[in-house]
Amino acid sequence: MGAQPEAFGPITLYFWTVKPMLNWIAGFIVLWVKITVVLTVLLLSAAYLVWAERKLLGRLQVRLGPNRAGKFGLLQPIADALKMLCKEDIVPSAADRVIFLLAPAVVALTALLMFAVVPFGPPVVMWGREIPLVVSDINVALLYVFALSTLGVYGVALGGWASNSKFALLGGIRGAAQMISYELALGLSLIPVVMTAGSFSLVEIVNAQADMPFIVFQPISFIIFFIAAMAESKRIPFDLPEAENELGAGFHTEYSGMRFGLFFIGEYVHIQVLGALTAVFFLGGWRGPFFPGPVWLFIKIIFIALVMIWIRGTLPRLRYDQLMALGWKVLIPVALLNILVTGAFVLI
Repeated sequence: MGAQPEAFGPITLYFWTVKPMLNWIAGFIVLWVKITVVLTVLLLSAAYLVWAERKLLGRLQVRLGPNRAGKFGLLQPIADALKMLCKEDIVPSAADRVIFLLAPAVVALTALLMFAVVPFGPPVVMWGREIPLVVSDINVALLYVFALSTLGVYGVALGGWASNSKFALLGGIRGAAQMISYELALGLSLIPVVMTAGSFSLVEIVNAQADMPFIVFQPISFIIFFIAAMAESKRIPFDLPEAENELGAGFHTEYSGMRFGLFFIGEYVHIQVLGALTAVFFLGGWRGPFFPGPVWLFIKIIFIALVMIWIRGTLPRLRYDQLMALGWKVLIPVALLNILVTGAFVLI
């Protein structure tokens, strides 16, 4: 009997040390594959979303849009990226150099990090294991999204302040006030969704829409969320932080080179993130017939982005007082009333 522990020693050692280590390495590799795929698709989509916007706005305004770099102008995003990389990166002599250099990275990084909790398909089984198609499924994913969205305000505000320019400072102040105002409406519009789904996890919110998307039950929340999301991404008719006819270029007036490009990468990645969140909260996420889940999510993101582009080419810019009045006097009261009605239905 005394020889049995020695006989089973190697097996015990394998299950207690080697197997957990192999599982950890496999999980680490899968995580980095997910991150690489998500970042690659996001950045490529952001580049070609710029091309799609320029082509679509060209058609809406009876002009051609980019058509010189490659067939149909398809190489234009690559040409623009090379141009940005080759341009001189100028820092104004009176600027706060450290903050000036870091502000564009804050805008781009917060937009990219928000996609970490977006589920882009149902779990898949590989090597006998179930692998969730989400970078990180946390039970407070919605709070994580709001935290990063709030941090994105700092990139705009600090970029405008650090430039030591009156026009840039005014753009940064406008951006901060606008984002704070519409962040409230954005958050309040999602409370009925959380009440209906019973979870802050984006995966659970998608699972709660297995029978019917939430846009059917919460059309008012959808409208408020979509308007606030457009204001969050500083899109026309809510592009007051840039307002080229008033502020030159607003908060990024003094930027050049790739740091100027980072602001726009952040903007177009943010459009995709907001499209993904709209799909997750109201359109059933990755759910849909015939096609795989990631394909359906991509289709919904592109549809939301194209609607934003269409609105940009159709509506004029609001005045600043109209912008703030819409947020504080219309969207927030309606969102609060919608929460009360939803709570009453839940209790009944």
